[in-house]
Amino acid sequence: MLAGGAGTRMRPYSDTRPKAMVEFSGKPFLEHLLEMLREQGFTDVLLLLGYLPEVITSHFGDGSRFGLRIQYSTTRPEDLTAHRVLHAAPLLQEHFLLLYCDNYWPMRFDDMWRHYLEQGAPAMVTVYANRDGWSRSNLRVQDGRVQVFDRSRTAPDLQGVEISYAVLARDAVLPLLPQHQELFEQAVYPVLAERGELAAYWTEHRYYSVGGLERLSYTEDFLARRPAVVLDRDGVLNVKAPPAEYVTRPEDFVWLPGALEALRLLREAGFRVAVVSNQAGVGRGVMTQQDLDRVTALMYAEAEAAGGRIDAFYACPHGWEAECLCRKPAPGMLFEAQRDLSLDLTRTLFVGDDDRDGLAAQAAGCLFEQVTGSRSLLDVVTTVLLPPARPAEGEPA
Repeated sequence: MLAGGAGTRMRPYSDTRPKAMVEFSGKPFLEHLLEMLREQGFTDVLLLLGYLPEVITSHFGDGSRFGLRIQYSTTRPEDLTAHRVLHAAPLLQEHFLLLYCDNYWPMRFDDMWRHYLEQGAPAMVTVYANRDGWSRSNLRVQDGRVQVFDRSRTAPDLQGVEISYAVLARDAVLPLLPQHQELFEQAVYPVLAERGELAAYWTEHRYYSVGGLERLSYTEDFLARRPAVVLDRDGVLNVKAPPAEYVTRPEDFVWLPGALEALRLLREAGFRVAVVSNQAGVGRGVMTQQDLDRVTALMYAEAEAAGGRIDAFYACPHGWEAECLCRKPAPGMLFEAQRDLSLDLTRTLFVGDDDRDGLAAQAAGCLFEQVTGSRSLLDVVTTVLLPPARPAEGEPA
């Protein structure tokens, strides 16, 4: 992990500490990153330091307190990233994951590693789709490969942001590192892209950073990890209409047994609730958007009256044949909720009632639970999200 820069865009926070040591929710940003690596099965971490290295080494030590083995490679604060990696070459394994210390992205490494092996390229970078204009795109991807990597962000038709989280083959990367000072990504990625040897792992999940002051509030909100759940609507909250039919009027919206009680319990426990729903009836002309809005208004009002709350509602209005990104099993609505509510989808439960919901959850990296005829939303809430506390030792069950 590259963690040696002076972090000038983070002043005054970085005047006395590296930017990765700025705290969020009571712990340094770098600690959040290391915890994620441990949760993903990593045991060994090499931190490439430069600016105020003692602040990091004194906090993390050998890593044993965090369930990791941490090593350090320290160079001058003014050294650029290619030099830092070259200096650490004797410590690199045959394959390694390269991160920057200022980007947090909820990694699913098992899926990344499978993709890396399938691509058969010596290097793979993680690319944020950037459909929301979160940053300025710096590359172009085609058929799973990075075709253009442009750090200046001036080339035409760029789409996607390289956020590191790169899986690299040591022997393919080290020969590309120059003896002079240069940024790692500038020395390595354009060459590999030109050779067709730079694979892309595409993600729609927003990343969060400590690279500049303008992003701190978003990062704080994300790392606060406020509890949240995502629910399908028809078949989870309300009685599902017969096949090829839709709930087109408020009076046709009938709550399933226990659904309102589940929403009340979630609100009392501090959960935010997002609802995502395929509503192809709009695209097919069976109902209008105004019809859907009236049904949604009733759902909100009756949930509130019962002591619950729905924080956000997302509907895909497109027809069955539309090749949109939002109609489940596509995960687009889950990612929209992620961005609006600062969710970590890898820690967020999605509750649905059919296979399309499960496939959408899998594509988004969500946890998933299914409602069935014998298992209601209330059952899921009380057994999975809010299970009863176990009695203390010696107390009666």
